[in-house]
Amino acid sequence: MTPRPFKQIDVFTATPCFGNPLAVVLDGAGLSDETQQRFAHWTNLSETCFVLPPTEAGRAAGADYRVRIFTPGAELPFAGHPTLGTCHAWLEAGGVAQNPEFIVQECGVGLVRIRQRGQLRAFAAPALTRCAPDAKLLAAVIAALGLQPKQVLAAQLLDNGPVWLGLLLDSPETVLALDPDHARLKDLGQKVGVASVRRSQDAIQLISRSSREAKAFDGHDMPTLAEPDLEVRAFAAPVGVNEDPVTGSLNASLAQWLIADGHLPERYLAGQGACLGRDGRVHIERDTGAQVWVGGESVTCISGTVTL
Repeated sequence: MTPRPFKQIDVFTATPCFGNPLAVVLDGAGLSDETQQRFAHWTNLSETCFVLPPTEAGRAAGADYRVRIFTPGAELPFAGHPTLGTCHAWLEAGGVAQNPEFIVQECGVGLVRIRQRGQLRAFAAPALTRCAPDAKLLAAVIAALGLQPKQVLAAQLLDNGPVWLGLLLDSPETVLALDPDHARLKDLGQKVGVASVRRSQDAIQLISRSSREAKAFDGHDMPTLAEPDLEVRAFAAPVGVNEDPVTGSLNASLAQWLIADGHLPERYLAGQGACLGRDGRVHIERDTGAQVWVGGESVTCISGTVTL
């Protein structure tokens, strides 16, 4: 067993203990799959990451580092808050990107670009595939959430590495009042993301036009608004996390779906974590090339070593 550099990062917040914590082992070389999974189970955080050198093919394609991402119960090909948190930890530990414009992460879905504007880092959302969910699965999930079918305005099965059943609900109050049957959701084997728009699209666009700070990814820091434009919750009992505080992969796929279908404008602010005592903020922008960027602030809470 070897002492290895370790950090715990709080992601999607500038204030410690208000975002989604992430464990990062900055030297994962030589660790078995079993050891990594056991440590991720022990940390009991929604995700634990292990940083490795990029593969030969990854380095040739521009990767700066490789990361393996584990929940307490399984490995993930990609996840959003681990992407931003690992990048934060890697840079803080002295990492230098090959390309001055982007940090490039290699993970299970391939290469993910990350860019920095002021205090915000944002990742380029991976390609999304989506389709209408199976009617029986949808009905079972709605029942497990304690919802009435009429409260669900739209539903899609969203796959950008992780697979989420996305539900657009009738109001933020409905989202925040949910008290799911997590055991039933675990039996169904389906992670579920729920969301509701807080403001009308016209109101969000007016805010964006009238505030130059809203151009978060054009070199200005987007302010953390008192009220987000989209309220989000994520239920992931099948991978050992009843409710995730703030979820990058889900917010990425929700953005790709909801912007494309006209439910939200190309730039908005999502809030997540209120029911867990958190205050996560996720900054979303779709650029002129139709690439969705998912960003937020992050802060280091613990630095040290871990013996593995």
